[in-house]
Amino acid sequence: MLLVAVNALVGGTLGQERTVLPLLADQVFHLDLYTSALTYIVAFGLAKAGTNYFAGTLSDRYGRKPVLISGWLIAIPVPLLLIFGPSWGWIVAANVVLGISQGLTWSTTVMMKMDLVGPERRGLAMGFNEAAGYLGVAGTALATGYIAANYGLRPGPFLLGAAFIALGLGLSVLFVRETHHHAKVEAANHVSVHAQAGSTLSNRQVFTLTSFRDRSLSSVSQAGLVNNLNDGLAWGLFPILFAAAGLSIERIGILAAVYPAVWGAGQLITGGLSDRIGRKWLIVGGMIVQAVALGMVAFGHSFGVWLAAAVLLGAGTAMVYPTLLAAIGDVAHPEWRARAVGIYRLWRDGGFAVGALLSGLLADAFGIPWAVAVVAALTAASGLIVAVRMRGSDHHHRPPLPVKLSVA
Repeated sequence: MLLVAVNALVGGTLGQERTVLPLLADQVFHLDLYTSALTYIVAFGLAKAGTNYFAGTLSDRYGRKPVLISGWLIAIPVPLLLIFGPSWGWIVAANVVLGISQGLTWSTTVMMKMDLVGPERRGLAMGFNEAAGYLGVAGTALATGYIAANYGLRPGPFLLGAAFIALGLGLSVLFVRETHHHAKVEAANHVSVHAQAGSTLSNRQVFTLTSFRDRSLSSVSQAGLVNNLNDGLAWGLFPILFAAAGLSIERIGILAAVYPAVWGAGQLITGGLSDRIGRKWLIVGGMIVQAVALGMVAFGHSFGVWLAAAVLLGAGTAMVYPTLLAAIGDVAHPEWRARAVGIYRLWRDGGFAVGALLSGLLADAFGIPWAVAVVAALTAASGLIVAVRMRGSDHHHRPPLPVKLSVA
C-alpha cells in the first residue's frame, strides 16, 4: 500500500500538466501549428520510453529502491522550469526531464509490486498500481484546472507538482524497502530449465522476444503502443478542441479529469478480473471500446457527448492497462521479467511520441476531428491484432514457457 501511495504521487506529478500545458501553448506562447504545440508530448514520450528500457536493466543490477529515489531526484527541477520558462523550448526541456523521472519512478513501482505478489494476484496488483497513478493524474488535472481558472496558468498549478515531488521523495527515501530479493526467490523456485534459460538470455534476446518473436509479448507491446498513442492525442488535442468549441477552462478541466479518473478507478476492478477470466479478451474488448469513444469525440459537438466519450475512453483504457502489464509478467521469466517490463514500457510510452506527431500532423492538415477519427481506426485495428495473434486466455495461469517453446 505504501508503493500504491508513492505511485499516486508519481501520477500527480504528471497530472500537473494535463489541463494546463495545451492552454499554455495556445494562450501564452501563441503556437499556431498543432505539431509545434505537441512537441512537449513528443519530448516526454521519447524520454520516458527510453528510460523505461534502462530502468529494468538498472533495477536488476542495482536494486529497485535506488532507481526509484533517482527518479524523484531528477523530477525536482520540473515545476521550476514550467513556472519560469520564458520560451516554449524551456517547456519542452521540462518534459524531457519529467519523462526521465517518470520512466524511473513508475517503472520501478510496477516491478516492485510484481516482486511482492505471486502470479495468481499479479493482475490485481497491477490494477492497484495503475489505478493509484491515474487517479493521481485525474485528481491533479481537475485541481490544476480549478487553480488555473482562478489564479492563472502560472505559477499556481505547478506548485502542486512541487509538493508531490517533495512528498514522494521523502516517502521513498524513508519508508520504501528493497524488493529485488523477492524476484530472486521466485526465480529460484522455477523449474531448472526455466531458470537456466532465464539467466543466460542477453538484453538483445529479451528485446527481440518481447518486441517481435513471442506471439503474446509482441501482441501486448503493440497494443500498449497504440493505447498510449491515443492517450497522447487526448492529452495534447482534446483541450484545444474543447476550447475551440467554447467550453470554459473549468469544463475543460472536468473533461481532462474524467477520462483518467474512470481509467484509474476502473483498474481496481479490471486488474483482478483479468486474474479470473484471462487477459486476452479483456484487452481486445478494451481496445474496441476506446475506438468507439474516440469516434464519439471526433463527431460530437457538445459537452454531454464529450463527457460520455471521456467515460467510455477511461473504461476501455482501464480494461487494457493493468491487463497488458500482467500479461508481460505471466510470460516473462522472473530472471528477465524486469527487462521485459522495461521493453514493453519502451514501446508503450513511445506511443506518446508517435501519437503526438501523427495527430499533430493530421490536425494541421485536416483538422482535429479527422485526426481523432484516424486514431480511432488504428485503435480498433490494434485490438484485432491481439484477437488474432495473442495466445489464449488460459495462458495466464501457466508457468513461463521454456524459451525455445516461447520463441516458436
